[in-house]
Amino acid sequence: MASDPKIYVFEDVSKHNQIKDCWLIIHGKVYDVTPFMEDHPGGAEVLLAATGKDAKSDFEDVGHSESAKEMMDTYYIGEIDVSTIQAKRNYLPPGTAAYNPDKSGKMVIKILQFLVPLMILGLALTVRHYTKVD
Repeated sequence: MASDPKIYVFEDVSKHNQIKDCWLIIHGKVYDVTPFMEDHPGGAEVLLAATGKDAKSDFEDVGHSESAKEMMDTYYIGEIDVSTIQAKRNYLPPGTAAYNPDKSGKMVIKILQFLVPLMILGLALTVRHYTKVD
């Protein structure tokens, strides 16, 4: 670890929350785990779920080995300014579809779901009527 670590604010660290750019805060230290995403035994999703907060409990709850803890030094990039960490993480759901009051597209599908089988039945009856031998 560097003798004079860089100090990051929470807002800057929390922006690094993608699979190709992932930083974690564990025990007040900041780690750039981007190169480790594909190799993480629990999968990249586990690391992504730990972004945007102090992930020390996530890290400790799993019970990482000593070699895993030593490996963390490889990804260490600095310290977090603890006064900037949010007390509670605000949940932001993944991108949701915007509200669309015009549901005409869904209405057309419902009408077609009713009319198409009706048209097929009518066609079948017509064919049967004209091909019937008296």
